[in-house]
Amino acid sequence: MSRQVWCNGRMMSAEELRISPFDRGLTGGLGLFETILAIEGRPVFLERHLARHAEGCARLGWEAPQEPEIAEAIHTILAENQLTTGRARVRLFQTAGEGRLDALQRGPDAAVILTAAPNAPVPAAVSVTFSKWPRNERSALTGLKCASYAENLLALADARRQGYDEAYFLNTRGDVCEATTANLFVVKGGRITTPPLSSGCLPGITRGWLLETAAALGLSIAEERVTRNDLLEADEVFLTSATRGPVVVSRLDGREYAPPVLTPRCRAAWEHA
Repeated sequence: MSRQVWCNGRMMSAEELRISPFDRGLTGGLGLFETILAIEGRPVFLERHLARHAEGCARLGWEAPQEPEIAEAIHTILAENQLTTGRARVRLFQTAGEGRLDALQRGPDAAVILTAAPNAPVPAAVSVTFSKWPRNERSALTGLKCASYAENLLALADARRQGYDEAYFLNTRGDVCEATTANLFVVKGGRITTPPLSSGCLPGITRGWLLETAAALGLSIAEERVTRNDLLEADEVFLTSATRGPVVVSRLDGREYAPPVLTPRCRAAWEHA
């Protein structure tokens, strides 16, 4: 069966979709995206995703897609691709279209695209190393879920070549920022910390949810500076992302962590969010 996609209000086969080779989303990485988990046909934290996407659009001076239209389109695309059972990932991608490279305005051929695919199995635990490349916390792209994602992919590929699942970015101050595809949380003495947004990390969806619901879960979570030594001396560490939720970090370079205590609580709460 041909995969179905949604573009600018219309369902079509993936083969039908046409994007201009001059779209700045392709030529310059000028685009925004969200990756949304769907469980049994229900998009998880959709309002949070669209709110973050709207904030990104505002920074670029773009009009954000409207929630009712996107929600209906997600329902349709999951059904059309027979993904209403189990877990799927929906990708929302907004391009700039054709235009001058010195202008941010979206061109008349700009696209808002939705795709859907089965969600990859979530590992029980992951191993992590430190990336050799720093994250610039003062970058113009900080906080944007931007199509200019090659930096993350290069760091992830480098970690995989070394036999690790993920890599941590340190920022230009030497503080821990985030992983290539996830936020991170550190547990020490029953207390949980995560790097603040000023570290340069993405305002992750699961990260934001966990910070807001921590008290109700009986957890103490604070946004604080995290150092390399904090990770090496932690009782446990976990990563969070929208499609995987909280995932245990079992090893950091040569450091093996003990079986986690608080991470399973966070994951159980996320599974029922």
